[in-house]
Amino acid sequence: MEEKHPTFANGKICYIEIPSDDIHVSSAFYETVFGWIIRRRDDGSVSFDDGAGEVSGTWITGKKAGTGIGMMISIMINDIHAIMELITQNGGKITEPVGKYDPEITAQFSDPFGNLWGLYQHRKD
Repeated sequence: MEEKHPTFANGKICYIEIPSDDIHVSSAFYETVFGWIIRRRDDGSVSFDDGAGEVSGTWITGKKAGTGIGMMISIMINDIHAIMELITQNGGKITEPVGKYDPEITAQFSDPFGNLWGLYQHRKD
């Protein structure tokens, strides 16, 4: 039986608005680095589905980037070092390298407009 996405469940995080000064730059960054599926709506807005098809959202202008240390949303990835390289090659910055929370494999980065995110690689124990 084929799985259907997204999973509908009470309490699931389902939609994120990401501040951006240039939606096309942002959508290209997340598509290139994380493989997000980019959708262009009929009204001209640009939205996304994450790499697992479970979370969707959009980029919005006119709001301040989430740059402060506070709530942290992490993106699950397969190879943290390869992703960190892609981040820096595509205009992002590594703000916290791997190792702070050993043995967990985590890091933090900011996207081209300063939004702060976490990276999480599942340990293959």
